[in-house]
Amino acid sequence: MNNNDILRRVRYALNIKDNTMVQIFKNGGLNLKNEEVLNFLKKEEEEGYVKCNNKTLEAFLDGLVTLKRGKQEEPKGAAAAESKITQADFNNIVLKKLRIALSFRSEDMLKVLSLGGLHFSESELSAFFRKKDHKNYKACGDKIIRVFLKGLIIYNRGPREERD
Repeated sequence: MNNNDILRRVRYALNIKDNTMVQIFKNGGLNLKNEEVLNFLKKEEEEGYVKCNNKTLEAFLDGLVTLKRGKQEEPKGAAAAESKITQADFNNIVLKKLRIALSFRSEDMLKVLSLGGLHFSESELSAFFRKKDHKNYKACGDKIIRVFLKGLIIYNRGPREERD
């Protein structure tokens, strides 16, 4: 699942307007114009499509956390340790930041995943939120993110029949 898809689905699930998207990116440290944000939301085959990289998506998620939860001061010495991050590891970061932004507890996460069609135990879910070097850490695949976002749409907007 590419970052543009994640951006589009989060936007749809949370019913975020264009000007709010610009503000979210600004909260995350990126000053983008409305047109630049809209280019991230276009599909690959559309004219003007711009690929959203990991740093841009992470800025969006950080901005979403700030919008939903308020600005937090970084603890001293909290410089981000940039090691090699695989796409699956980045998916863990995406899932964690969405959880924080939405103020979801484990029960909420499990409910959203269930609405999307996957059933996990609480311990299976917690494996996605552990540090990478923990023995019970589990990388989050694209399918988990896709199912979570599908469930989030149902959670916030209702089943497809009710939305149509």
